[in-house]
Amino acid sequence: MKTADVPVTPAQPVVSVQPVTLAAPGRGADLQVKISAPTTGTDLPIVIFSHGFGSSLHGYGPLTDYWAAHGFVVIQPTYLDSRTLGLAQDDPRKPRFWRSRVEDAKRALDHLDVLAAAVPGLDGRLDTSRIAAAGHSFGGQTAGILLGLRVQDPQTGDSEDLSDPRITAGVLLATAGRGGDDLTPFAAENFPWLRSPSFAELTTPALVVTGDHDELPLSVRGPDWTVDPYTLAPGSESLLTLFGAEHSLGGIGGYEIKETTDEHTGRVALVQRATWAYLRHALGIEKESWAAVREELATSRHPLGRIESK
Repeated sequence: MKTADVPVTPAQPVVSVQPVTLAAPGRGADLQVKISAPTTGTDLPIVIFSHGFGSSLHGYGPLTDYWAAHGFVVIQPTYLDSRTLGLAQDDPRKPRFWRSRVEDAKRALDHLDVLAAAVPGLDGRLDTSRIAAAGHSFGGQTAGILLGLRVQDPQTGDSEDLSDPRITAGVLLATAGRGGDDLTPFAAENFPWLRSPSFAELTTPALVVTGDHDELPLSVRGPDWTVDPYTLAPGSESLLTLFGAEHSLGGIGGYEIKETTDEHTGRVALVQRATWAYLRHALGIEKESWAAVREELATSRHPLGRIESK
Protein backbone atom coordinates (compact mmCIF):
# COMPACT_ATOMS: atom_id res chain seq x y z
CA MET A 1 0.00 0.00 0.00
CA LYS A 2 1.30 3.46 -0.90
CA THR A 3 0.79 6.21 1.68
CA ALA A 4 -1.32 8.09 -0.89
CA ASP A 5 -3.70 5.11 -0.86
CA VAL A 6 -4.31 5.10 2.92
CA PRO A 7 -8.10 5.32 3.31
CA VAL A 8 -9.28 8.86 3.98
CA THR A 9 -12.82 10.14 4.36
CA PRO A 10 -14.07 12.09 1.33
CA ALA A 11 -13.09 15.76 1.33
CA GLN A 12 -15.93 18.14 2.11
CA PRO A 13 -16.31 21.85 1.34
CA VAL A 14 -14.89 23.99 4.13
CA VAL A 15 -16.18 27.23 5.58
CA SER A 16 -13.77 29.52 7.46
CA VAL A 17 -14.39 32.71 9.36
CA GLN A 18 -11.63 35.14 10.29
CA PRO A 19 -11.01 37.03 12.37
CA VAL A 20 -13.33 36.18 15.22
CA THR A 21 -12.44 38.62 17.99
CA LEU A 22 -12.37 37.50 21.61
CA ALA A 23 -12.01 40.08 24.35
CA ALA A 24 -8.75 39.60 26.27
CA PRO A 25 -8.46 42.06 29.17
CA GLY A 26 -4.87 42.68 30.23
CA ARG A 27 -3.41 41.21 27.04
CA GLY A 28 -2.88 44.55 25.35
CA ALA A 29 -4.91 43.52 22.29
CA ASP A 30 -7.98 41.41 21.71
CA LEU A 31 -7.41 37.84 20.54
CA GLN A 32 -7.98 37.19 16.83
CA VAL A 33 -9.01 33.65 15.89
CA LYS A 34 -9.72 31.79 12.67
CA ILE A 35 -12.14 28.86 12.76
CA SER A 36 -12.60 26.38 9.91
CA ALA A 37 -15.03 23.48 9.61
CA PRO A 38 -16.54 21.13 7.03
CA THR A 39 -19.96 22.20 5.83
CA THR A 40 -21.44 18.79 6.65
CA GLY A 41 -21.24 16.35 9.53
CA THR A 42 -22.01 16.34 13.24
CA ASP A 43 -20.05 15.51 16.39
CA LEU A 44 -17.01 17.13 14.82
CA PRO A 45 -13.74 16.77 16.78
CA ILE A 46 -11.65 19.88 17.40
CA VAL A 47 -8.00 20.77 16.82
CA ILE A 48 -6.52 23.93 18.28
CA PHE A 49 -3.49 24.75 16.18
CA SER A 50 -0.58 26.91 17.33
CA HIS A 51 1.46 28.68 14.68
CA GLY A 52 5.24 29.07 14.68
CA PHE A 53 7.07 32.16 15.90
CA GLY A 54 5.99 35.23 13.95
CA SER A 55 3.23 33.57 11.93
CA SER A 56 -0.52 34.09 12.38
CA LEU A 57 -3.98 32.66 11.82
CA HIS A 58 -3.38 33.11 8.08
CA GLY A 59 -0.73 30.38 7.95
CA TYR A 60 -0.57 26.59 7.70
CA GLY A 61 -3.33 26.16 5.14
CA PRO A 62 -1.88 22.90 3.77
CA LEU A 63 -2.53 21.27 7.15
CA THR A 64 -5.49 23.12 8.60
CA ASP A 65 -7.48 23.15 5.36
CA TYR A 66 -6.89 19.42 4.99
CA TRP A 67 -7.99 18.61 8.52
CA ALA A 68 -11.12 20.72 8.15
CA ALA A 69 -11.99 19.16 4.80
CA HIS A 70 -11.74 15.74 6.39
CA GLY A 71 -13.90 16.20 9.44
CA PHE A 72 -12.20 18.42 12.01
CA VAL A 73 -13.03 21.86 13.35
CA VAL A 74 -9.74 23.77 13.37
CA ILE A 75 -9.14 26.77 15.63
CA GLN A 76 -6.16 29.05 14.91
CA PRO A 77 -5.36 31.89 17.31
CA THR A 78 -2.94 34.65 16.38
CA TYR A 79 -0.43 34.93 19.22
CA LEU A 80 1.35 38.06 20.42
CA ASP A 81 4.63 37.16 18.69
CA SER A 82 2.93 37.34 15.29
CA ARG A 83 4.52 39.73 12.80
CA THR A 84 1.00 40.94 12.00
CA LEU A 85 0.85 42.65 15.41
CA GLY A 86 4.16 44.46 15.01
CA LEU A 87 5.19 44.57 18.67
CA ALA A 88 8.21 46.76 19.40
CA GLN A 89 11.53 45.12 20.18
CA ASP A 90 11.37 46.34 23.77
CA ASP A 91 7.73 45.37 24.37
CA PRO A 92 7.49 44.16 27.99
CA ARG A 93 5.23 41.25 26.98
CA LYS A 94 7.99 39.51 25.02
CA PRO A 95 9.53 37.48 27.89
CA ARG A 96 6.10 35.94 28.46
CA PHE A 97 5.30 35.02 24.87
CA TRP A 98 5.55 31.34 25.74
CA ARG A 99 2.93 31.68 28.48
CA SER A 100 0.58 34.13 26.78
CA ARG A 101 0.28 31.62 23.93
CA VAL A 102 -1.00 28.97 26.35
CA GLU A 103 -3.41 31.46 27.90
CA ASP A 104 -4.68 32.44 24.45
CA ALA A 105 -5.25 28.81 23.46
CA LYS A 106 -7.22 28.22 26.64
CA ARG A 107 -9.16 31.43 26.08
CA ALA A 108 -10.20 30.15 22.65
CA LEU A 109 -11.37 26.85 24.15
CA ASP A 110 -13.24 28.73 26.86
CA HIS A 111 -15.24 30.45 24.11
CA LEU A 112 -16.02 27.57 21.78
CA ASP A 113 -19.66 28.63 21.81
CA VAL A 114 -18.75 32.09 20.50
CA LEU A 115 -16.44 30.65 17.84
CA ALA A 116 -19.01 28.10 16.67
CA ALA A 117 -21.74 30.73 16.49
CA ALA A 118 -19.52 32.83 14.19
CA VAL A 119 -19.50 30.11 11.52
CA PRO A 120 -22.78 29.73 9.62
CA GLY A 121 -24.32 26.34 10.35
CA LEU A 122 -21.67 25.16 12.82
CA ASP A 123 -23.48 25.75 16.10
CA GLY A 124 -24.39 22.45 17.77
CA ARG A 125 -22.09 20.32 15.57
CA LEU A 126 -18.95 20.23 17.76
CA ASP A 127 -17.85 17.27 19.86
CA THR A 128 -16.27 19.05 22.83
CA SER A 129 -15.23 15.71 24.35
CA ARG A 130 -12.69 15.24 21.54
CA ILE A 131 -10.13 18.07 21.50
CA ALA A 132 -6.52 17.87 20.30
CA ALA A 133 -3.67 20.38 20.35
CA ALA A 134 -1.23 20.66 17.46
CA GLY A 135 1.55 23.08 16.61
CA HIS A 136 4.65 23.71 14.54
CA SER A 137 8.02 24.91 15.85
CA PHE A 138 7.31 27.39 18.70
CA GLY A 139 3.71 26.30 18.30
CA GLY A 140 4.79 22.74 19.01
CA GLN A 141 6.06 23.85 22.39
CA THR A 142 2.75 25.64 22.98
CA ALA A 143 0.85 22.46 22.15
CA GLY A 144 3.27 20.48 24.31
CA ILE A 145 2.58 22.67 27.33
CA LEU A 146 -1.15 22.09 26.85
CA LEU A 147 -0.32 18.35 26.91
CA GLY A 148 1.81 18.52 30.07
CA LEU A 149 5.26 19.81 29.10
CA ARG A 150 6.72 21.96 31.87
CA VAL A 151 8.61 25.15 31.02
CA GLN A 152 10.64 26.97 33.63
CA ASP A 153 9.44 30.55 33.75
CA PRO A 154 12.54 32.64 32.97
CA GLN A 155 11.26 35.43 35.26
CA THR A 156 10.13 33.45 38.33
CA GLY A 157 11.97 30.15 38.01
CA ASP A 158 8.71 28.24 38.50
CA SER A 159 7.72 25.22 36.40
CA GLU A 160 3.94 25.10 36.62
CA ASP A 161 1.55 22.54 35.26
CA LEU A 162 -0.31 24.51 32.56
CA SER A 163 -1.85 21.50 30.82
CA ASP A 164 -5.51 21.55 29.87
CA PRO A 165 -7.64 18.51 30.78
CA ARG A 166 -9.99 19.18 27.87
CA ILE A 167 -7.18 18.23 25.48
CA THR A 168 -6.63 14.48 25.12
CA ALA A 169 -4.25 14.17 22.15
CA GLY A 170 -1.60 16.15 20.33
CA VAL A 171 0.64 16.51 17.28
CA LEU A 172 4.05 18.17 17.75
CA LEU A 173 5.67 19.26 14.49
CA ALA A 174 9.39 20.16 14.30
CA THR A 175 9.53 21.47 17.83
CA ALA A 176 12.17 22.12 20.48
CA GLY A 177 14.08 19.56 22.50
CA ARG A 178 16.17 19.77 25.65
CA GLY A 179 17.64 23.01 26.95
CA GLY A 180 20.87 23.60 28.83
CA ASP A 181 24.05 22.87 26.90
CA ASP A 182 22.03 21.64 23.93
CA LEU A 183 21.11 25.25 23.10
CA THR A 184 23.17 27.67 21.05
CA PRO A 185 24.10 30.93 22.84
CA PHE A 186 21.70 32.71 20.47
CA ALA A 187 18.78 30.51 21.58
CA ALA A 188 19.60 30.76 25.27
CA GLU A 189 19.72 34.55 25.09
CA ASN A 190 16.76 35.24 22.82
CA PHE A 191 14.39 32.41 23.72
CA PRO A 192 14.79 31.91 27.47
CA TRP A 193 11.72 29.63 27.64
CA LEU A 194 13.82 26.98 25.87
CA ARG A 195 16.43 26.78 28.63
CA SER A 196 14.92 24.22 31.02
CA PRO A 197 11.93 22.29 29.69
CA SER A 198 10.81 19.08 31.37
CA PHE A 199 9.20 16.41 29.20
CA ALA A 200 8.63 13.96 32.05
CA GLU A 201 5.13 15.27 32.72
CA LEU A 202 4.02 15.22 29.08
CA THR A 203 1.83 12.14 29.44
CA THR A 204 -1.02 13.00 27.04
CA PRO A 205 -0.83 10.87 23.87
CA ALA A 206 1.02 12.61 21.05
CA LEU A 207 2.59 12.12 17.64
CA VAL A 208 5.95 13.82 17.07
CA VAL A 209 6.94 14.79 13.51
CA THR A 210 10.54 15.68 12.60
CA GLY A 211 12.67 16.31 9.53
CA ASP A 212 16.06 14.61 9.39
CA HIS A 213 17.55 17.72 7.72
CA ASP A 214 16.08 20.25 10.17
CA GLU A 215 19.19 22.30 11.03
CA LEU A 216 17.81 24.92 13.41
CA PRO A 217 20.02 27.74 14.75
CA LEU A 218 18.71 26.95 18.23
CA SER A 219 20.61 23.77 19.09
CA VAL A 220 24.16 22.51 18.73
CA ARG A 221 22.85 18.98 18.14
CA GLY A 222 21.36 19.33 14.68
CA PRO A 223 18.15 17.61 13.53
CA ASP A 224 18.26 15.05 16.35
CA TRP A 225 17.25 17.82 18.79
CA THR A 226 13.67 17.78 17.53
CA VAL A 227 13.41 14.06 18.35
CA ASP A 228 13.60 14.80 22.10
CA PRO A 229 9.84 15.37 22.48
CA TYR A 230 9.44 11.73 21.40
CA THR A 231 12.26 10.11 23.35
CA LEU A 232 11.75 12.10 26.58
CA ALA A 233 7.95 12.43 26.84
CA PRO A 234 6.07 9.39 28.18
CA GLY A 235 2.95 10.34 26.26
CA SER A 236 4.63 10.62 22.85
CA GLU A 237 3.51 7.35 21.31
CA SER A 238 5.01 7.59 17.85
CA LEU A 239 7.63 9.45 15.83
CA LEU A 240 7.27 10.28 12.15
CA THR A 241 10.65 11.11 10.59
CA LEU A 242 10.53 12.73 7.15
CA PHE A 243 13.53 11.96 4.98
CA GLY A 244 15.20 15.05 3.54
CA ALA A 245 12.80 17.42 5.30
CA GLU A 246 13.93 20.71 6.77
CA HIS A 247 12.03 22.86 9.27
CA SER A 248 9.08 23.46 6.94
CA LEU A 249 8.52 19.70 6.60
CA GLY A 250 8.01 20.12 2.87
CA GLY A 251 5.84 23.23 3.07
CA ILE A 252 3.21 22.89 5.80
CA GLY A 253 3.50 26.58 6.73
CA GLY A 254 1.51 27.82 3.76
CA TYR A 255 1.02 27.72 0.03
CA GLU A 256 4.14 28.82 -1.89
CA ILE A 257 5.58 30.85 0.98
CA LYS A 258 9.17 32.04 0.98
CA GLU A 259 9.94 30.40 4.34
CA THR A 260 9.67 26.97 2.70
CA THR A 261 13.22 25.87 1.94
CA ASP A 262 12.40 22.22 1.19
CA GLU A 263 9.24 22.35 -0.90
CA HIS A 264 7.95 18.86 -1.56
CA THR A 265 4.31 18.06 -2.20
CA GLY A 266 4.82 14.41 -1.32
CA ARG A 267 6.10 15.23 2.15
CA VAL A 268 3.19 17.58 2.76
CA ALA A 269 0.72 14.90 1.65
CA LEU A 270 2.36 12.42 4.00
CA VAL A 271 2.12 14.82 6.95
CA GLN A 272 -1.49 15.57 6.10
CA ARG A 273 -2.61 11.97 6.03
CA ALA A 274 -0.45 10.70 8.87
CA THR A 275 -1.53 13.45 11.27
CA TRP A 276 -5.18 13.07 10.25
CA ALA A 277 -5.05 9.34 10.85
CA TYR A 278 -3.24 9.75 14.17
CA LEU A 279 -5.74 12.31 15.46
CA ARG A 280 -8.63 10.00 14.63
CA HIS A 281 -6.84 7.18 16.44
CA ALA A 282 -5.86 9.19 19.51
CA LEU A 283 -9.29 10.80 19.86
CA GLY A 284 -11.02 7.42 19.69
CA ILE A 285 -12.82 7.94 16.38
CA GLU A 286 -11.41 4.94 14.51
CA LYS A 287 -8.15 2.96 14.50
CA GLU A 288 -7.90 1.49 11.01
CA SER A 289 -6.42 4.51 9.21
CA TRP A 290 -3.58 4.95 11.70
CA ALA A 291 -2.85 1.22 11.63
CA ALA A 292 -2.54 1.43 7.84
CA VAL A 293 -0.17 4.40 8.03
CA ARG A 294 1.99 2.67 10.64
CA GLU A 295 2.14 -0.51 8.59
CA GLU A 296 3.26 1.37 5.50
CA LEU A 297 5.90 3.46 7.32
CA ALA A 298 7.14 1.03 9.96
CA THR A 299 10.24 0.14 7.94
CA SER A 300 12.76 2.16 5.98
CA ARG A 301 11.41 0.95 2.63
CA HIS A 302 9.22 4.03 2.11
CA PRO A 303 11.05 6.82 0.24
CA LEU A 304 9.57 9.72 2.23
CA GLY A 305 9.62 8.71 5.86
CA ARG A 306 9.53 6.25 8.71
CA ILE A 307 7.32 5.73 11.76
CA GLU A 308 8.52 4.21 15.00
CA SER A 309 6.46 3.70 18.13
CA LYS A 310 7.10 2.97 21.77
